[in-house]
Amino acid sequence: MEWWTWLLISLGAFLAVYASFLAWLVIHGRHEDARALATFIPDCIVLVTRLARDPRVPFALVAYLALPFDLVPDFIPVAGQVDDAIIVALVLRHFVRAGGEPMMRELWPGPEQSLALILRLARPGGSQPEPDAIG
Repeated sequence: MEWWTWLLISLGAFLAVYASFLAWLVIHGRHEDARALATFIPDCIVLVTRLARDPRVPFALVAYLALPFDLVPDFIPVAGQVDDAIIVALVLRHFVRAGGEPMMRELWPGPEQSLALILRLARPGGSQPEPDAIG
């Protein structure tokens, strides 16, 4: 089988599991959780796009994503996109740790609980902010 066939099969399996999990959340009355999960990836894409256009953000992330070459070339199924996602996650983690959390809050398009997850993962050790720092 061709590589693109495997890619389509993998994508279809992922979407089936994803849709099943969303349906399970809706059936069990967790509509807000289902909405947050359904919009999480598109919200992350919007956030990265907004960050890339914002002049306050370091140019390194924008430059890396715009380059035609990567650590793992994009034509390699899955791995080619995963390296970009890892780089974006590491840059966002550094950005939040360097004091960019207010800008992340300003540019985040989705529900607060999704942003809280991203911020929790970006903090050192996944720690919560101090109670007086929540604003």
